[in-house]
Amino acid sequence: MPERLKILARPTMRQANMVLGFSGWMNGGEASTGTVETLAAKLGARPLAEMDPAEFSVLSFPGPMEVAALLRPHVKIEEGLITGFQGPANTFSHCEQANLVLLAGREPNLKWDQYADGLFEVASLCDVSAIYFVGSVAALVPHTRRPRLHASVSDEALKGKLEQYQVRFSNYEGPASFSTYLTCRCAERGLPMVNLVAEVPVYVQGRNFRCIETVVRWLAGALGLQLNLDDLRRHADRLEERLNEAVAKHPELLERIGKLEEDYDNEVFDTQMGDLKDWLEQKGIRLD
Repeated sequence: MPERLKILARPTMRQANMVLGFSGWMNGGEASTGTVETLAAKLGARPLAEMDPAEFSVLSFPGPMEVAALLRPHVKIEEGLITGFQGPANTFSHCEQANLVLLAGREPNLKWDQYADGLFEVASLCDVSAIYFVGSVAALVPHTRRPRLHASVSDEALKGKLEQYQVRFSNYEGPASFSTYLTCRCAERGLPMVNLVAEVPVYVQGRNFRCIETVVRWLAGALGLQLNLDDLRRHADRLEERLNEAVAKHPELLERIGKLEEDYDNEVFDTQMGDLKDWLEQKGIRLD
């Protein structure tokens, strides 16, 4: 697909890994995009390729603001002057020393097959031998605990390695993500792929550094990456401190989160707590 894919470099890589992060559906707490951004910054990743988003993205769709916000470009206006306008982008970068290819993009709205073809072309260029998608889902997990990690895979043989890292395996039926479609395509090609999904607290808005830290540390261990993550830990600790201070001002919320902690520690999944986000909205409480 030469008209959609622009190759910027041709590195010499063998048996590389590729990590994907997408904005959109499975990016709660910005765990998906935040993980890829962190890896790119820590490893000094260099530009590799760009995929034209024009044919893959929907920029406007009728519906409530929270739906429209996922699709529309981001603009910044200061004192009446437009100082920033950011549309969708799909950028590949690479670090030869770490033998790693990164994709930061928006989950495609259209033409999943052609988007996947472009991704596979870059994978072939870099002799990619395994693909990892990182994402997140809102869950009944307290902000005071390390999020659980779940996975789905392209091949049964991959599960043994994941079990060593205390990853649980997903059970799900419903609307599919692009990463799931891509996993099916990888299975057809015999290319190993892992969908790694972290749980983020349903009641917390904004970038969740604890979740990002958890995913980055997992990837560093699984892929043999040497990374200093002290700054990420500090960000995560500061976020937890701010959340604790905010929660302490609302006794009823403090009680609810205490129940979440108890259920989490005892492996109890209480669906009656599922109204927590709605309750926060009704009370006008925002935690971020």
